[in-house]
Amino acid sequence: MRGLLGFFGTRLVRAVVAVWLVSTVVFVVMRLSGDPVPLLLPPDAPHSEILRVRKDLGLDRPIGVQYAVFLGNTLRGDFGRSIHFREPAVTVVRGYLPASLELGLTAFALAVVAAVPIGLLSAVRRNTALDHAAMGFALIGQSAPTFFIGILFILIVSLGLGLLPTGGRGDWRHLVLPALTLGAFAMASIARLTRSAVLEVLRADYIRTARAKGLAERLVVAKHTLKNAALPIVTITGLQFGTLLGGAVVTETVFAWPGIGRLAVQSIYNRDYPVVQCTVFLSALMFIAINLAIDVVYGFLDPRIRPR
Repeated sequence: MRGLLGFFGTRLVRAVVAVWLVSTVVFVVMRLSGDPVPLLLPPDAPHSEILRVRKDLGLDRPIGVQYAVFLGNTLRGDFGRSIHFREPAVTVVRGYLPASLELGLTAFALAVVAAVPIGLLSAVRRNTALDHAAMGFALIGQSAPTFFIGILFILIVSLGLGLLPTGGRGDWRHLVLPALTLGAFAMASIARLTRSAVLEVLRADYIRTARAKGLAERLVVAKHTLKNAALPIVTITGLQFGTLLGGAVVTETVFAWPGIGRLAVQSIYNRDYPVVQCTVFLSALMFIAINLAIDVVYGFLDPRIRPR
């Protein structure tokens, strides 16, 4: 029990350090991007007004003091007031977060449901026409840029065939193309790694032994192969899940999807420090939490990696 607690404790400490590093990098980079005050005032604003706004925003303090205040407020979940929206940054991001979660979870579900069976089937029927076709499409999914796939979907499915909307958020019809676009890379990555992991297990001696005992191929694959190929599949699936939740900037921009990725881009243009910091912090927190969950799953799937 002590070894298990140490295993989880070590990874929790790593997660906390990663969150702190991400927060620090975002804080520094945003300060280096420029002064937001000129964007809030007319060009002929008097110098006294500029100084007043800088004081109200806390930008007149030394950078070290700003950083200390930022860390203290972050621990309380307070990222300040949005410079552009004139309301708490957490409230602004919270309004856009459901759209990103909806898109990310849908894309992830489509990717896993399609990719794992495709990868498994390609491994079982390796070097067949089915295998070559599946891996060919997977290679295209990994190679084609996300914006290109999205624009292609809009041109063919929306404008050419008139089947689905070109963008925006509404009913399920608005979700199909963004989810397919966002999930294309994840689907291809999971399918290819699933195939590789299953092929490696299928060459193992205990698989040949199971077949020699007369077990049906279905039982060999379901009972022996998938379980032992689970670790790399869980790894790539978890990493892609985190990427889909926090890295949908391009997809949200192409389809005018009102998520936190699009919000972050707009806030960078506006030099809205609080919103950018809150958005990146929450995205990093989700990604790190998913990685922590993967480590926990590792401990249960393979007890050998846990300290004794």
